[in-house]
Amino acid sequence: MRASLIQIAVEEGESVEVRRRRVASLVREQAGADLVVLPELWTTGAFAYEEFGTEAEPLEGPTCEAMAKAASDAGVWLHAGSIPERDPEGPLYNTSLLFSPSGDLAAAYRKIHRFGFDKGEAVLMNAGREPVTVRLPGTTLGLATCYDLRFPELFRALVDAGAETLVIPAGWPERRRAHWTLLARARAVENQAFVLACGTAGTHAGVPQAGHSIVVDPWGEVLAEAGAGEEVLTVEFDPAKVATTRELFPALKDRVLGLAPPRRA
Repeated sequence: MRASLIQIAVEEGESVEVRRRRVASLVREQAGADLVVLPELWTTGAFAYEEFGTEAEPLEGPTCEAMAKAASDAGVWLHAGSIPERDPEGPLYNTSLLFSPSGDLAAAYRKIHRFGFDKGEAVLMNAGREPVTVRLPGTTLGLATCYDLRFPELFRALVDAGAETLVIPAGWPERRRAHWTLLARARAVENQAFVLACGTAGTHAGVPQAGHSIVVDPWGEVLAEAGAGEEVLTVEFDPAKVATTRELFPALKDRVLGLAPPRRA
Protein backbone atom coordinates (compact mmCIF):
# COMPACT_ATOMS: atom_id res chain seq x y z
CA MET A 1 0.00 0.00 0.00
CA ARG A 2 1.24 3.46 -0.88
CA ALA A 3 0.28 6.34 1.42
CA SER A 4 0.93 10.07 1.05
CA LEU A 5 0.69 12.35 4.10
CA ILE A 6 0.29 15.99 3.04
CA GLN A 7 1.84 18.18 5.74
CA ILE A 8 0.59 21.64 4.84
CA ALA A 9 1.05 25.01 6.49
CA VAL A 10 -2.03 27.04 7.36
CA GLU A 11 -0.88 30.40 6.06
CA GLU A 12 -2.12 33.56 7.76
CA GLY A 13 -3.96 35.79 5.31
CA GLU A 14 -4.86 32.86 3.03
CA SER A 15 -8.63 32.52 2.69
CA VAL A 16 -10.30 29.19 3.35
CA GLU A 17 -11.47 29.03 -0.27
CA VAL A 18 -7.94 29.59 -1.60
CA ARG A 19 -6.62 26.95 0.81
CA ARG A 20 -9.24 24.45 -0.33
CA ARG A 21 -8.14 24.90 -3.92
CA ARG A 22 -4.47 24.59 -2.96
CA VAL A 23 -5.06 21.42 -0.95
CA ALA A 24 -7.28 19.89 -3.65
CA SER A 25 -4.45 20.43 -6.13
CA LEU A 26 -1.99 18.71 -3.80
CA VAL A 27 -4.36 15.74 -3.43
CA ARG A 28 -4.68 15.41 -7.20
CA GLU A 29 -0.90 15.29 -7.47
CA GLN A 30 -0.96 12.10 -5.39
CA ALA A 31 -2.69 10.05 -8.10
CA GLY A 32 -1.17 6.58 -7.87
CA ALA A 33 -1.27 6.48 -4.08
CA ASP A 34 -3.74 4.19 -2.35
CA LEU A 35 -4.37 6.50 0.61
CA VAL A 36 -3.82 10.24 1.07
CA VAL A 37 -4.02 11.89 4.50
CA LEU A 38 -4.45 15.56 5.43
CA PRO A 39 -3.95 17.22 8.85
CA GLU A 40 -6.45 18.30 11.49
CA LEU A 41 -8.50 21.50 11.03
CA TRP A 42 -6.46 22.64 8.05
CA THR A 43 -9.25 24.94 6.88
CA THR A 44 -8.85 27.17 9.94
CA GLY A 45 -5.78 26.11 11.92
CA ALA A 46 -6.09 23.97 15.03
CA PHE A 47 -5.42 26.87 17.40
CA ALA A 48 -7.47 29.54 15.61
CA TYR A 49 -10.30 29.16 18.09
CA GLU A 50 -12.02 32.38 17.10
CA GLU A 51 -12.50 31.03 13.57
CA PHE A 52 -14.17 27.75 14.53
CA GLY A 53 -17.65 29.26 14.70
CA THR A 54 -17.33 31.59 11.73
CA GLU A 55 -15.80 28.95 9.42
CA ALA A 56 -17.85 25.96 10.63
CA GLU A 57 -19.78 24.20 7.88
CA PRO A 58 -22.24 21.34 7.50
CA LEU A 59 -20.85 17.85 7.17
CA GLU A 60 -21.53 17.85 3.44
CA GLY A 61 -20.52 21.47 2.93
CA PRO A 62 -17.96 23.13 0.62
CA THR A 63 -14.91 21.33 2.04
CA CYS A 64 -16.65 17.97 1.71
CA GLU A 65 -17.59 18.80 -1.87
CA ALA A 66 -14.07 19.94 -2.81
CA MET A 67 -12.34 16.96 -1.18
CA ALA A 68 -14.81 14.45 -2.68
CA LYS A 69 -13.96 15.76 -6.14
CA ALA A 70 -10.22 15.73 -5.41
CA ALA A 71 -10.41 12.11 -4.22
CA SER A 72 -12.35 11.13 -7.33
CA ASP A 73 -10.02 13.02 -9.67
CA ALA A 74 -6.97 11.35 -8.13
CA GLY A 75 -8.62 7.94 -7.73
CA VAL A 76 -7.46 7.64 -4.10
CA TRP A 77 -8.86 6.97 -0.68
CA LEU A 78 -8.65 10.38 0.96
CA HIS A 79 -8.64 11.02 4.69
CA ALA A 80 -9.35 14.73 4.39
CA GLY A 81 -8.16 15.61 7.88
CA SER A 82 -10.83 17.35 9.94
CA ILE A 83 -13.09 20.38 9.69
CA PRO A 84 -15.11 22.41 12.20
CA GLU A 85 -18.51 20.84 11.56
CA ARG A 86 -21.75 22.56 12.54
CA ASP A 87 -24.46 20.07 13.29
CA PRO A 88 -27.93 20.95 11.94
CA GLU A 89 -29.06 21.36 15.56
CA GLY A 90 -26.30 23.89 16.25
CA PRO A 91 -23.36 22.25 18.10
CA LEU A 92 -19.83 22.26 16.68
CA TYR A 93 -17.69 19.16 16.26
CA ASN A 94 -14.11 18.51 15.14
CA THR A 95 -15.00 16.05 12.39
CA SER A 96 -12.77 13.93 10.16
CA LEU A 97 -13.90 12.95 6.66
CA LEU A 98 -12.90 9.86 4.68
CA PHE A 99 -13.66 9.60 0.95
CA SER A 100 -13.52 6.62 -1.38
CA PRO A 101 -11.75 6.75 -4.77
CA SER A 102 -15.15 7.39 -6.37
CA GLY A 103 -15.62 10.50 -4.21
CA ASP A 104 -18.22 9.03 -1.86
CA LEU A 105 -18.13 10.06 1.79
CA ALA A 106 -17.22 6.69 3.31
CA ALA A 107 -17.04 7.76 6.96
CA ALA A 108 -17.05 10.71 9.34
CA TYR A 109 -15.47 10.67 12.79
CA ARG A 110 -16.25 13.27 15.45
CA LYS A 111 -13.21 13.74 17.69
CA ILE A 112 -13.85 12.20 21.11
CA HIS A 113 -11.10 13.84 23.20
CA ARG A 114 -11.12 17.65 22.95
CA PHE A 115 -8.01 19.64 23.80
CA GLY A 116 -7.90 22.77 25.94
CA PHE A 117 -8.41 22.04 29.65
CA ASP A 118 -11.68 24.00 29.85
CA LYS A 119 -10.57 26.45 27.15
CA GLY A 120 -10.49 26.55 23.35
CA GLU A 121 -11.66 23.38 21.62
CA ALA A 122 -12.73 21.81 24.92
CA VAL A 123 -15.48 24.40 25.41
CA LEU A 124 -16.21 25.44 21.82
CA MET A 125 -16.81 21.97 20.40
CA ASN A 126 -18.87 18.99 21.47
CA ALA A 127 -17.29 15.57 21.96
CA GLY A 128 -17.91 12.70 19.61
CA ARG A 129 -19.02 9.41 21.11
CA GLU A 130 -18.33 6.61 18.64
CA PRO A 131 -15.01 5.04 17.55
CA VAL A 132 -14.93 4.61 13.77
CA THR A 133 -13.27 1.96 11.62
CA VAL A 134 -13.45 1.61 7.84
CA ARG A 135 -12.55 -1.37 5.70
CA LEU A 136 -10.29 -0.56 2.73
CA PRO A 137 -8.90 -3.05 0.22
CA GLY A 138 -6.08 -4.71 2.15
CA THR A 139 -6.52 -3.10 5.57
CA THR A 140 -9.00 -1.70 8.08
CA LEU A 141 -8.48 1.90 9.16
CA GLY A 142 -9.07 3.12 12.70
CA LEU A 143 -9.73 6.86 12.87
CA ALA A 144 -8.48 9.19 15.61
CA THR A 145 -7.58 12.90 15.78
CA CYS A 146 -4.67 14.73 17.44
CA TYR A 147 -5.30 14.83 21.23
CA ASP A 148 -6.91 11.37 20.94
CA LEU A 149 -3.34 10.09 20.60
CA ARG A 150 -2.88 10.47 24.37
CA PHE A 151 -5.72 8.06 25.21
CA PRO A 152 -4.74 4.43 24.58
CA GLU A 153 -8.18 3.08 25.48
CA LEU A 154 -9.60 4.57 22.27
CA PHE A 155 -7.04 2.68 20.21
CA ARG A 156 -7.84 -0.57 22.01
CA ALA A 157 -11.47 -0.05 21.03
CA LEU A 158 -10.41 0.50 17.44
CA VAL A 159 -8.29 -2.65 17.44
CA ASP A 160 -11.18 -4.63 18.94
CA ALA A 161 -13.27 -3.36 16.00
CA GLY A 162 -10.70 -4.72 13.56
CA ALA A 163 -8.34 -1.79 12.99
CA GLU A 164 -4.95 -2.61 11.50
CA THR A 165 -3.87 0.86 10.35
CA LEU A 166 -4.40 3.84 12.66
CA VAL A 167 -4.76 7.21 10.92
CA ILE A 168 -4.26 10.34 13.02
CA PRO A 169 -4.50 13.85 11.55
CA ALA A 170 -3.25 16.52 13.94
CA GLY A 171 -2.38 20.14 14.61
CA TRP A 172 0.30 19.27 17.18
CA PRO A 173 2.38 22.10 18.72
CA GLU A 174 6.15 22.22 18.33
CA ARG A 175 6.73 22.58 22.06
CA ARG A 176 5.43 19.02 22.59
CA ARG A 177 6.91 17.42 19.47
CA ALA A 178 8.79 14.81 21.53
CA HIS A 179 5.43 13.53 22.80
CA TRP A 180 4.07 13.35 19.24
CA THR A 181 6.80 10.95 18.11
CA LEU A 182 6.80 8.96 21.34
CA LEU A 183 3.03 8.46 21.42
CA ALA A 184 2.81 7.56 17.72
CA ARG A 185 5.37 4.81 18.24
CA ALA A 186 3.71 3.65 21.47
CA ARG A 187 0.27 3.33 19.82
CA ALA A 188 1.88 1.29 17.02
CA VAL A 189 3.73 -1.08 19.38
CA GLU A 190 0.97 -1.68 21.90
CA ASN A 191 -1.66 -2.28 19.21
CA GLN A 192 0.65 -4.04 16.73
CA ALA A 193 -0.66 -1.78 14.00
CA PHE A 194 0.61 0.72 11.47
CA VAL A 195 0.31 4.37 12.53
CA LEU A 196 -0.02 7.13 9.95
CA ALA A 197 0.11 10.46 11.80
CA CYS A 198 -0.17 13.62 9.69
CA GLY A 199 0.55 17.01 11.26
CA THR A 200 0.71 20.60 10.08
CA ALA A 201 3.58 22.97 9.42
CA GLY A 202 3.87 26.70 10.01
CA THR A 203 2.18 28.64 12.81
CA HIS A 204 -1.49 28.57 13.83
CA ALA A 205 -2.72 31.66 15.66
CA GLY A 206 0.76 32.25 17.05
CA VAL A 207 1.39 28.60 17.96
CA PRO A 208 4.33 27.01 16.06
CA GLN A 209 3.40 23.58 14.73
CA ALA A 210 5.47 20.43 15.13
CA GLY A 211 5.28 19.11 11.58
CA HIS A 212 7.18 15.80 11.57
CA SER A 213 4.38 13.67 10.18
CA ILE A 214 5.32 10.07 10.78
CA VAL A 215 4.61 6.51 9.64
CA VAL A 216 5.35 3.71 12.11
CA ASP A 217 5.15 -0.05 11.59
CA PRO A 218 3.67 -2.61 14.04
CA TRP A 219 7.09 -3.16 15.68
CA GLY A 220 7.48 0.55 16.38
CA GLU A 221 9.99 1.15 13.61
CA VAL A 222 9.74 4.55 11.93
CA LEU A 223 9.29 3.96 8.20
CA ALA A 224 9.27 7.65 7.27
CA GLU A 225 9.23 11.01 9.00
CA ALA A 226 8.80 14.50 7.60
CA GLY A 227 10.67 17.63 8.62
CA ALA A 228 9.19 20.82 10.04
CA GLY A 229 8.06 22.54 6.82
CA GLU A 230 5.46 21.89 4.16
CA GLU A 231 6.07 18.45 2.70
CA VAL A 232 4.40 15.42 1.16
CA LEU A 233 5.59 12.31 2.97
CA THR A 234 5.09 9.21 0.81
CA VAL A 235 5.74 5.68 2.01
CA GLU A 236 4.98 2.15 0.88
CA PHE A 237 4.08 -0.46 3.48
CA ASP A 238 2.69 -3.97 3.55
CA PRO A 239 -0.57 -4.21 5.54
CA ALA A 240 -0.04 -7.97 5.85
CA LYS A 241 2.73 -7.22 8.36
CA VAL A 242 0.06 -6.58 10.99
CA ALA A 243 -1.21 -10.16 10.91
CA THR A 244 2.35 -11.49 10.79
CA THR A 245 3.40 -9.42 13.79
CA ARG A 246 0.36 -10.41 15.82
CA GLU A 247 1.02 -14.07 15.01
CA LEU A 248 4.76 -14.00 15.80
CA PHE A 249 4.29 -12.02 19.01
CA PRO A 250 0.68 -12.58 20.13
CA ALA A 251 0.66 -10.08 23.00
CA LEU A 252 -2.88 -8.89 22.28
CA LYS A 253 -4.15 -12.35 23.16
CA ASP A 254 -2.81 -11.91 26.70
CA ARG A 255 -4.95 -8.88 27.48
CA VAL A 256 -6.82 -9.18 30.77
CA LEU A 257 -8.10 -5.72 31.74
CA GLY A 258 -10.57 -3.75 29.65
CA LEU A 259 -12.06 -6.73 27.86
CA ALA A 260 -15.81 -6.93 27.55
CA PRO A 261 -17.30 -9.73 29.71
CA PRO A 262 -18.42 -12.82 27.81
CA ARG A 263 -22.06 -12.85 26.79
CA ARG A 264 -24.33 -15.45 28.33
CA ALA A 265 -26.10 -17.77 25.96
